[in-house]
Amino acid sequence: MLRVRSFGMTDVGLLRSHNEDYLDVDDKNRVYVVADGMGGHNHGEVASRIAVETINKFIRETDDADSTLPLTYDVKLKRHSNHLKRSIHIAHDQVLNAIREDGSLLGMGTTVVGAMLRDDVVAIAHVGDSRAYRLRDGHLELLTQDHTWVNEQVVAGYLSEEQAKSHPLKNVVTRALGGDSEVVVDVIETRALDGDTYLLCSDGLTTMLSDQEIHQRLVSDDSLETICRQLIEDANARGGFDNVTVLVFKVEEVDEATGETTVPAAAAASRA
Repeated sequence: MLRVRSFGMTDVGLLRSHNEDYLDVDDKNRVYVVADGMGGHNHGEVASRIAVETINKFIRETDDADSTLPLTYDVKLKRHSNHLKRSIHIAHDQVLNAIREDGSLLGMGTTVVGAMLRDDVVAIAHVGDSRAYRLRDGHLELLTQDHTWVNEQVVAGYLSEEQAKSHPLKNVVTRALGGDSEVVVDVIETRALDGDTYLLCSDGLTTMLSDQEIHQRLVSDDSLETICRQLIEDANARGGFDNVTVLVFKVEEVDEATGETTVPAAAAASRA
């Protein structure tokens, strides 16, 4: 069976006066969420908190029920992937409702990236430029595509990745919860293998550190808590221009009878 170990933390950074990021680590339900609020004085921290709390509340209260609406159900995805996707749609509606009820919140929004594990399938869902990575057998892979104007130009071939890094519009997101009346949620599924490490993070990390630098921290033998702290310290050492949030969870194959991790040979065989 698969066991999950996790740790997450958030930091205001060095230049911001308050933290608009929010995260939740739910090992019981195996749900992990990071949100990066937008709006500054327009209460981005309210949007990110509403989003994360709504996602986790929906999953906790309805995971055993068939609550995914037929109109939004994607037959190509597992049930829990649809469930995670549905929870983000509901979170979007809740952010919009908060804005309607309190005009002072107008302009707030949030990105979100979430992961949900059932059996050996990890569902990853996201809106905006908060990211999900997977470290497998020493190789780091970006699992999400940023919903930003700059990334769309890179994909279309109008900008190079190097140009994108310094482009003045690099932080302009094209999708967010609380933005348009409808939101499009991207969902992928990946099989979880023994030893996989997943990282969910806000762009306060990825605008400060390269994928190579993130990789160097994740491959270490340090505890997950130490890895998270080091990533945040690295981002702040580069200037800490933004709030930074990191959430790391690791999947391990354990013997069902003893609860001990399996021997490396068994893990290798599972990949064959």
